[in-house]
Amino acid sequence: MTQPLPPPAWAHLPFFTRDWPAIRERLRGLDWLPGPGRVFAALAAVAPQDVRVVILGQDPYPTPGHANGLAFSVNPGVKLPRSLANIFAELAADTGTAPSSGDLSHWARQGVLLLNTSLSVLPGQAGAHAGWGWDRLARESIAEAQSHGPLGFILWGAHAARVARGLPRPQDLVIESPHPSPLSARRGFFGSRPFSRVNAWLLAQGRAPIDWSG
Repeated sequence: MTQPLPPPAWAHLPFFTRDWPAIRERLRGLDWLPGPGRVFAALAAVAPQDVRVVILGQDPYPTPGHANGLAFSVNPGVKLPRSLANIFAELAADTGTAPSSGDLSHWARQGVLLLNTSLSVLPGQAGAHAGWGWDRLARESIAEAQSHGPLGFILWGAHAARVARGLPRPQDLVIESPHPSPLSARRGFFGSRPFSRVNAWLLAQGRAPIDWSG
């Protein structure tokens, strides 16, 4: 199996010399998702200096054929998972429109870092690799992006808030709400309007808004 390489723009992060070799060895011989070709897709999609918004997920979808390496995103043509369907419902209520596909690559191309805090998972076993040290890459990646300017943080659920704790600065925007999961979406995720709030913040800085509709 081809071994995945760190995206060049991020390869200097300490994680890749300190933690990645051991994780790579643990993955050897396993059938894991999203697989070596997509494991660093979120970082490959946007360079540190281009990140404007951070959305943190937990780990890749454990259903084969769903995960594409971007948090909350699925491959084109895949039926929307329930959390993503709720995200699109809030997006439509907030902005009046939503993407036609669950593939969120167009968000990443505009500077949205869609980063899971664990970048691998076993099929059918959500959270299987949560304790492997992947979260250190998430924190280092965010800190690196912050060195290039203020960021908008969209933190859905307690896990995302916990991983990001201590990272946001006064110049950053932080939007926290319950997770879009069907178990918690009606406890404050619906009606939180994160998409328009991020765009208003970007516009106030003289920066281009995100076209969330695709």
